[in-house]
Amino acid sequence: MKKILTFFTIMVVLSTLKSSAQSTLKEYKAGHVFYISLPSYMTKTMGLNESSIIQYKNAVKDVYGFVIEDNKEDLAIAELNYGSLEEFYDYFMSVFLKEAKKKTIGKPIYTTKGETRFAEVEITYYDEDIKAEIYYLAGIVETKTSYYKIISWCAGENKDKYKTDFQKIIYSIRD
Repeated sequence: MKKILTFFTIMVVLSTLKSSAQSTLKEYKAGHVFYISLPSYMTKTMGLNESSIIQYKNAVKDVYGFVIEDNKEDLAIAELNYGSLEEFYDYFMSVFLKEAKKKTIGKPIYTTKGETRFAEVEITYYDEDIKAEIYYLAGIVETKTSYYKIISWCAGENKDKYKTDFQKIIYSIRD
């Protein structure tokens, strides 16, 4: 009986090995590493945007921001093929603050540094809930692998104080 049980166990093990050896495996990389520089007065946070890969703020200075990464390979799988940074920017602007009634969108500024392309645009809108103007500096960055949406904001009255720092954040993005 022991010999039959041992023989049966060996056969099961060998048949399992044989069937798994017939399949080939393809390795996939999960996750995405990128680099960003933030002003020293800002810290990483949570709760600003659930789709973002990093969020930052300084509640005392009333400045906030986040970055959303759209991997080009994932976009292609979803059949969302953007032909250029400008096309991706146009799509983004068609949905950003779509419901805001009193908004002003500046003219985008396009820049290229090496193989990375950048777009930045100033947006202001009046928030009825808090009865104040909000200033956004939105950036779109295109690298070989991804599009990044960088959204930083503060009270409209502090625009001139933080705009340069918001720009530095945008232009610091790299894969």
